[in-house]
This record gives sequence, C-alpha cells and structure tokens, in this order.
Amino acid sequence: MFWYGLGLLLICFGATLARAQTATLQAAPEAPVQLVFPPKPAEQTGPPVTVTLADALQRAQKNNAEFLSALSDQKSAREDRLQARNARLPQVGFRSEYLGTQGNGVTPNGRYVTNDGVHVYREWATVHQDLTANVLMGTDYKRSQAAEAIANAKGEIARRGLTVTVTKSFYALVVAQRKYATAQEALEQARRFLQITEDTERAGQAAHSDVIKAQIQYQQQEAAFTEANLGMEDARLDLSVLIFPTLDENFTAVDDLDTPRPLPTFGETQEMAGRMNPDIRVATETLRQSNLDVKGAKSAFLPVISLDPVWGLEANCVATHCVYTAIPEAGATPTLGYYIQATLTVPLWDWGSLRSKLRQADFRQEQAQVSLSQTQRRVLAELYAAYNEALVAREEVDKLRQTADLAGESLRLVTLRYQGGSSSSLEVVDAQTTLITARNAYDDAQVRYRNALANLQTFTGNF
Repeated sequence: MFWYGLGLLLICFGATLARAQTATLQAAPEAPVQLVFPPKPAEQTGPPVTVTLADALQRAQKNNAEFLSALSDQKSAREDRLQARNARLPQVGFRSEYLGTQGNGVTPNGRYVTNDGVHVYREWATVHQDLTANVLMGTDYKRSQAAEAIANAKGEIARRGLTVTVTKSFYALVVAQRKYATAQEALEQARRFLQITEDTERAGQAAHSDVIKAQIQYQQQEAAFTEANLGMEDARLDLSVLIFPTLDENFTAVDDLDTPRPLPTFGETQEMAGRMNPDIRVATETLRQSNLDVKGAKSAFLPVISLDPVWGLEANCVATHCVYTAIPEAGATPTLGYYIQATLTVPLWDWGSLRSKLRQADFRQEQAQVSLSQTQRRVLAELYAAYNEALVAREEVDKLRQTADLAGESLRLVTLRYQGGSSSSLEVVDAQTTLITARNAYDDAQVRYRNALANLQTFTGNF
C-alpha cells in the first residue's frame, strides 16, 4: 500500500512538472523575425540618401538599360540623317598613283598602249557626284529625317514608360512605409487594449473571454506588422534596382502623397495628346517614310547621271612641265589640267525587279495608312479610359480621407465606452480593424491617383 501511494505521488508530481514546463514555453515570447538585408558598400557610411520622385526619375534614366537603348537608337538615327544629307553633296578626294610599265626596248614608250612612258605619275584631285531623281528631290534625306523622328518618338515613349514604372515603384515604397507605420500603431493599440482587458479582469469588471479576444487581436497585429515590414523591404529593393547602379538600400523615399496634384480638364488633356502623343507621331512618320519609299521606288526607273571631274597631272614626271618620252622633240609641256567624265545610265530591262520593289513599297504604304488610323482610334480610346481612371481615383481620395478620419474617431469613442463598461471587446476589435482597413484604403487611393496621373501623362506629356 505504501509503494502504491508513493507511485501515485510521483505520477502526479511528474504531470505537474510537465504542465509547468509547457506553460513556461507558451509564456516565453518568440524572437522577432530578422529580415536579411544586402550588405552596404564600404564607402557608404553616411546617412541614407533622401530621394524624391524627381530624383528617382533622374537616377533611373541614367541606369535603365531599355531607356538607354532607346537613346542610343536616337543618336544612331541622327547620324543616319547626317550621312544621308552628306551623300547628296559631291565627294572630294585626292589620288596619288605611280604606274610602272615594262619598256619595249626600242622606243621610250612602255609596252602598254595606254601608258606613254615607262614611268607615269598621277596626282589627282577628284570630285564625284551622282545625279539621280532621289538626290535631286532629297528622297533619302527626307526618309532619314522621318526615321530620326520615329526614333525620337520611340525615345519619348521609353521615357514616359520609364516614368510610369518608376512612379509605381516609388509610391509602392511610400505606401508600404505608411502601411508599416499603420501596422506599428495598430500593434501598439492592440497591446494597450490587451493591457486594459487584463486590468479590468483583475478588477472583476470583465470576463476572461475579453482577455482571450485581446490576445488573439494582439497576435494577429504582430503577424500583420511582420508582413508590413516585409512588404516595405520588398518595395525598397524593387526601387533600388531601378534607380541605383548597385543594389543599395541606404535611402529614404520622400512621402509627398498629401501634396495636391491638379487634374486638367479633358479638353486640355485631349489638346495636349493631339500635339505631343509619341504613338501617333511614330505612326505618322512611318506613313511619311513609306510614302518616300514609294517615291524612291518610282524614281529608280529614271536615268542616272554620274560626274567625275579630275584636276591634276598625269605625266612622266612630277612637275608642272614635263618632256613626254614619246615625243621628246615637243619639249617641256604643261602637265596640270583637268578632264571630266560624265556617265549616263538608262535602265532598260531588269526582269521586273524594279516593279517588284515598287509593289513592295505600295504594300508598306497601305499598311502604314491602316496602322495610323488604328493608332489614332486606340490612343483616343485609351485617353478616355485613363482620364476616367484619374477622375475616379481623385474622387476616392476625398471620400476615403473622410472615412479614415471617422474610423479613428470611432475607435477612440468605442475604447472610452469599453473602459466605462458600455461596450464589448468585440466592438473595440472591430473598430481597430476598421481603422486599419480605412487607413490602408486611403493610402492605396492616393497611390492609385498618382499612378493614374502618370499613366495619363504617357498620352499628353508632363502637365
């Protein structure tokens, strides 16, 4: 009997010890999540760089590969235009030649009929000019101008597209910072509410279920705070890739969402889009280029004149006067002079190649006309959609600002009522959730409006 009672005592003691250890483990706070950050370069030991949206756009234009590629195409098109312009001008050169010919052993002449001596020297200043219909009308030069205009318009499209991308990333970081601050404040509110419920329970004025509800709310806010921190760091990395040559997180984004940004009237927007829309400019210049291709294909049927004036000497010595070995009795004769070679080329038969090229140019011209019409319709439709998006986003900003203010006041009043015993814990938790949702929705609405403005400016340019 003694050993039986001792065994029961040991079993009870072990169970009590196990429950105590379990309670200790449950009560022990978990270590906060430690995010991993890129290492900072050794030279960046100062304070973080303050970056505005304008700074971010300027930095991105120096580091974005797609935008720099568009700028390279612009520069290349400018050089093509210069080359086409210079191709219309006469080409001037200098030629220095020596023609050594085997003698015939009888006369002073060389064995080749064209050479009047064993030694012949040529010192020529040359000019070459092709006179074609394309050269006279400047078709190739005008075509290169159209190509340059297309490259410039595509460069503007790339710049505006990069502006939208950077704007979205910049304000994604700004709103992530705001949501992080909101989650931090919500976590502090949940902590205070948990403390209030514990105090009221000890005073016998609240049920233990209120404490449990407050604990659940606190744990949920802890998880939300961790997620907000993660979202902020992800947004920081995304923006860093766009604006820095190396991956650097040592910067802060300036929050200017509360600065009002006006929205022009639709009439003003439509007028700016008509003047400065790069998509329409690309389609227009493409049609112009195809028209010039047709003109160039037609001019290929016309004759071509080539002129090659030469000034200099061709003699048996390098001097202004020289004795010709073929006729030494003539004495020293002048060597400097000129001659002009003119060539007329008339196309007669090429097995239909020129007509085939003309038909190809006609096909491209028809396609360019259809593309221009479709681009005009598409741009106008997208302009309406973008403007309506901006209108709705601006309206939501005003409404959600009031909602956020009301949610904050509601939480304050519900908390006071709960402390006075006139409200339940569920109402407090619901008011906290409503405030968080309202603030996040307001921040999202502000970002949506800024993004809508950036998207609208892809059609109109800056306003």
